[in-house]
Amino acid sequence: MSEKIEETPKGKNLEVEEAEHHEHSDEISPELEALLHTDPKQGLTTAEAAERLARFGPNELAEVKRNPLLKFLSYFTGAIAYLIEVACIISAIVEDWLDFGIILALLIVNACIGFIEESKAESALDALRQTLALKTRAWRDGHLVELDVNQLVPGDVIVLRLGDIVPADGRLLGIGATGEATEGDLLIDQSALTGESLPVAKNKGKTVYSSSIVKQGQQMAVVTKTGGDTFIGRAANLISITTEEGHFQKIINRIGNFLILITVVLVLIIMIYQLVAFKGQDKGKFLHVLERVLVLTVAAIPVGLPTVMSVTMAVGAKQLAAKKVIVKRLTAIEEMASVSVLCSDKTGTLTLNELTFDEPYLSNGYTSDEILLYSYLAAEAGANDPIEFAVRTAAEEQLAILKNRTHKHEVPGFKVTSFLPFNPSTKLTQATITNLETNSTFKVAKGAPQVIIRLVGGDDDAVRAVNSLAKRGLRALGVARTVEGNMDKWELIGMISLIDPPRPDSAETIRRCGDMGVAVKMITGDQLIIAKEVAHRLGMQRVMLDAHHLVDADKSEDEITEHCIRADGFAQVIPEHKYRVVELLQKRGILVGMTGDGVNDAPALKKANVGIAVHGCTDAARSAADIVLLAPGLSTIVDGLICSRAIFQRMRSYALYRITSTVHFLMFFFVVVMAYDWALPPKLLILICILNDLATLVIAVDNAQISQRPDKWRIGQLITMSIVLGILLSALSFAHFFYFWKVRDYVPLDYVKDDTRDRPLDSIMYLHISSAPHFVIFSTRLTGYFWENLPSPMFTAVIIGTQIIALLMVIFGGLTTKVPAGEACVVLLISFVYFILLDVVKVHLFRRWSFELTATFVPTKARTTKLAAKKANKIQQARVWESIDNVRKVAVMTAVVSSLSEGVTASSEVEVK
Repeated sequence: MSEKIEETPKGKNLEVEEAEHHEHSDEISPELEALLHTDPKQGLTTAEAAERLARFGPNELAEVKRNPLLKFLSYFTGAIAYLIEVACIISAIVEDWLDFGIILALLIVNACIGFIEESKAESALDALRQTLALKTRAWRDGHLVELDVNQLVPGDVIVLRLGDIVPADGRLLGIGATGEATEGDLLIDQSALTGESLPVAKNKGKTVYSSSIVKQGQQMAVVTKTGGDTFIGRAANLISITTEEGHFQKIINRIGNFLILITVVLVLIIMIYQLVAFKGQDKGKFLHVLERVLVLTVAAIPVGLPTVMSVTMAVGAKQLAAKKVIVKRLTAIEEMASVSVLCSDKTGTLTLNELTFDEPYLSNGYTSDEILLYSYLAAEAGANDPIEFAVRTAAEEQLAILKNRTHKHEVPGFKVTSFLPFNPSTKLTQATITNLETNSTFKVAKGAPQVIIRLVGGDDDAVRAVNSLAKRGLRALGVARTVEGNMDKWELIGMISLIDPPRPDSAETIRRCGDMGVAVKMITGDQLIIAKEVAHRLGMQRVMLDAHHLVDADKSEDEITEHCIRADGFAQVIPEHKYRVVELLQKRGILVGMTGDGVNDAPALKKANVGIAVHGCTDAARSAADIVLLAPGLSTIVDGLICSRAIFQRMRSYALYRITSTVHFLMFFFVVVMAYDWALPPKLLILICILNDLATLVIAVDNAQISQRPDKWRIGQLITMSIVLGILLSALSFAHFFYFWKVRDYVPLDYVKDDTRDRPLDSIMYLHISSAPHFVIFSTRLTGYFWENLPSPMFTAVIIGTQIIALLMVIFGGLTTKVPAGEACVVLLISFVYFILLDVVKVHLFRRWSFELTATFVPTKARTTKLAAKKANKIQQARVWESIDNVRKVAVMTAVVSSLSEGVTASSEVEVK
């Protein structure tokens, strides 16, 4: 064994140090306590039970279900959706049924994509209900009866036996089913509730929690809490109150609010102007003006934005499904790209949730294989005990002698002649073994370290080894055997150590997440020493804090939040603590991911921006999560990060392109409508809207440049960039408009229905307004130059193909007046070259952009506060590093002085000699 064993001062008796188990304790109010003193042999009377059932309610979790119709209708909400719906209603008023049909179809398609993709989500509360027991045994009216668990009330006396699911929170009474005193503790597996990797031994007075499982022993308990008041019930309540608006929806609404603002303001100005300027004329009638501004509104607002976003995320969900990553909430894909902190449960997520044989302490020249063999000989076959199972599994996997056996319960070369199973009073198992080769007989014992050490007459080195293992959170078991020829003299073989080990890919996943700018924090209900040991094995820092730091009344919320940011994890937490860690980080503007597998993780999974349930998770965790991993291990999380960042880049690219197009469209048409009362015919405006938005759907499969840091929606940057590009596009549009009007004599004509006049300017401006903004999408794909990561062939073909269709339309006519092919080709070529010039502008804007710039130009209160905090933090960090440098200098000087002193002392000793 590699541990460094500490020396103990002479004269001090060595003892095995019992690891202190920290457990959350529930407070019982005096009123409730008064109801818990039920006679264990009689139980409650039927009348008492009925009265308490009416007072406390049934022992079940309240069911809250959302109406599927209301859920479907929720996809029609949001800033952009409302504007599109208003446009849809107005188009019906003015009887523009083509626009009405197109807009309505886009709304329904968008809603259906979201509803269908997310319809697989189950109710988290339903899953929590399924983890409860269905029947239980309780004393009522002096009889032991079987009850439905929903009929239990505080004060009921229940019987808990091996294999039972605990039906409600209860306090152990320390007596058996018929009132006899019980020996030993009740061994409880509460890993799904608290995250503890080892079963917990509980005795009289201790609390057992609803949905935990009895692994050993039997006792009676008095019910203390039922339904929503239980440990699991509080977790269900946290899930039900977590109904915040998603991060992605907030972003879309902010973009929508900007577009709505400029669209409504400019369109209202045009509408009022035309109503006043053309008062008394046909084109000044309200419905005529309304129809005209409706077309401008429909062409300006990004009716395809929600659909393109949904399709892009749906394609990403399909790609992830191929890697056994199931996305339940589509917007979680986008939010995952921005996650900078990943909080992870330990047991069953970072670790296997299986006790495993670790490096043993060996004595008297025994080997690792020998201690495994002797442990196996002293293990109880078929025992429903995780420690016995771990010993047998390790031996069967590692020992050649146990492989390819004819009879699974026999050990070749040995015969078990007698076996004493585990006894709570002796705390060991013992077997008498005959060696079939030598025909000699010996005994093997396996049990609690202090018992085995006492059995062999004491061993200080073994005590130190056990204490060293305990300080690292490892469970130790002693193994001893009798010496040859003397069945009464025992010698120590060693101490086996057991731990719930990290998953094979956990350390690599944490490293890769770190490389991608995502900090991983371990949040576990397990003991602090175990958390530190697992963190060390995973290559994480050991700055692990216990749950006390999250509820310290002497610290402000800001101080507690700083603990959450700086710590590498928290141990001994309950579901409320996990939820609080996520909540505090989110309040700092951090997007948080959470991975977990147990009931105790469900509230935090629901609260996190992205909740990820791992393979083998409980139904509660699966239902509360946004993403479910079907393959063992965490490596697919990195696949999810990479895929989500690619999707984010595609969506940001489309958003920048679409906002730029809207700004350009509104700027140009606002001026020409107000100044010259000219606009493109409605059919051409709608054609641009439909063709270009449909074409950009292929952005969902475009090549993307993966960011090495978490992505972030910088709305100020996005809108400013869109305005700059929109102004430059508008300049090009005005150049086309005036050149072809003044030089080529293509006169701008007012639109009249069933107009048969030649309108070549309409054709030229249609081709220009269709192509110039559309080619800009080649630039908005990247923050760098467009050639640094070329678009996919399909994306390129569809975008260029769309504009070739527009080119052919104006060359050959049909929907618009024919124009010379040379002029049309030049217009298209200018649009293509212009996007390259805009690309250079975009790159320089991105390079010079900073948050300080945003806060300076648009000094909102939030930005000013954030900028001041950043500057203060920068000064503070400079002071900290200065202090660290000073400490290093002092340490170096101290080391130099110490070395010189040692040198002088050594020289003096030589001279004396």
